[in-house]
Amino acid sequence: MRFVPVLVSADNYAYLVIDEPSKKAAIVDVFNVEKVQAVADQEGVNIVAGITTHHHQDHSGGNKASTYPTIPIYGGFQVPAKTKLVEDEDKFTIGDNIQVQCLATPCHTKDSICFYITDASNKSQAGGVFTGDTLFQGGCGRFFEGTGEEMHAALSKLAMLPDETIVYNGHEYTGGNVAFAKSVEPDNSAIARLAKLVQVNKMTTGLTTIGDEKEWNVFMRLDKDAVKQATGSEEPGAVMNKLREMKNNFRG
Repeated sequence: MRFVPVLVSADNYAYLVIDEPSKKAAIVDVFNVEKVQAVADQEGVNIVAGITTHHHQDHSGGNKASTYPTIPIYGGFQVPAKTKLVEDEDKFTIGDNIQVQCLATPCHTKDSICFYITDASNKSQAGGVFTGDTLFQGGCGRFFEGTGEEMHAALSKLAMLPDETIVYNGHEYTGGNVAFAKSVEPDNSAIARLAKLVQVNKMTTGLTTIGDEKEWNVFMRLDKDAVKQATGSEEPGAVMNKLREMKNNFRG
């Protein structure tokens, strides 16, 4: 399998999930249909499914396009134009080999679903997780429809995936997340690795793993003394809520 990021706006990612043997592909969070289809044409693949992480327009806006009137659209209960409602732990297949597991992660929106994807024909290949606006490189999404407790639960669920799982998120926010992480954990040397990644890559999606995020993402490190001290809180939900408030107001 192969994952191809498509930058469909200034910072918005869509993706192709390609089953190489069958040349069949799914599109993840299609917003600009023309840009995604152009990449699919370059790759020589046939789009057979759509996957949507949540209902926000910049992730689901392409679902209504007449370009794909016959393919199934997988998504949570608020996703527009879906044809396949998915819930926590549901599974489905793309092409001949690509296995998809749905992980409900409500908070950014109530219908947020992350999709963990593996290749049945190549067990040695690391899986990938499409996190939408739940988990970013070094950060997490705003709590538009949920609470700190829910985001903690969502990120804890993602943290249980294999450490080598590659993270594919919805936006290129990594530079800002690095600056905020440094303000919270100034002595965390792992954050320097993420900073270097930003310096040498315009697009950072797909270049980090769940294991990496547990080392440098402050939103996944609520039990660390530096994070608790920065927020003045101890209980995970309270720490998460304070971190999100601090990030919302951060101008560093």
